[in-house]
Amino acid sequence: MATKNIFERLRNGETVSANDPEGFLLMEASFETKKLLLQMNNSSSPSEIRQLLSQLTGREIDHTVDVFTPLYINYGKHTKIGKNVFINFDCTFLDLGGITIEDNVLIATKVSLLSEGHPVSPTDRHSLMVGPIHIKKNAWIGAGAVILQGVTIGENSIVAAGA
Repeated sequence: MATKNIFERLRNGETVSANDPEGFLLMEASFETKKLLLQMNNSSSPSEIRQLLSQLTGREIDHTVDVFTPLYINYGKHTKIGKNVFINFDCTFLDLGGITIEDNVLIATKVSLLSEGHPVSPTDRHSLMVGPIHIKKNAWIGAGAVILQGVTIGENSIVAAGA
């Protein structure tokens, strides 16, 4: 059986220590993503934004998706975006744990979807742990909300601004 890389280990629920020998791969991937983000966040063309977001996520972004940039993503390949989704200005997605946004979701300005975190123990706090975020159909995430790892937002739910 082949050894799993750091991305697979994280997605399988492993906590990765700060001195993991593959830790550099996380940084490399993030800087590669940043190159595409610079292009995307400097574009005023909705179709170009969707095309660049497709490259970031490795999945086709439907023509019904609208993103008001800037949008910040640290990896991208673990983000899935459904149809008829609106993402407003200045959102941040940390997606190593996986982010799924189903159809007809509204995401207001300055929302953070953070599927990554750290253990609470001071001795392990520099380690990385992840958990998926799942936003179900027709949800509305209010301005400035922060959604943490392992959270599912139910169908038709509203998350209050600042929550």
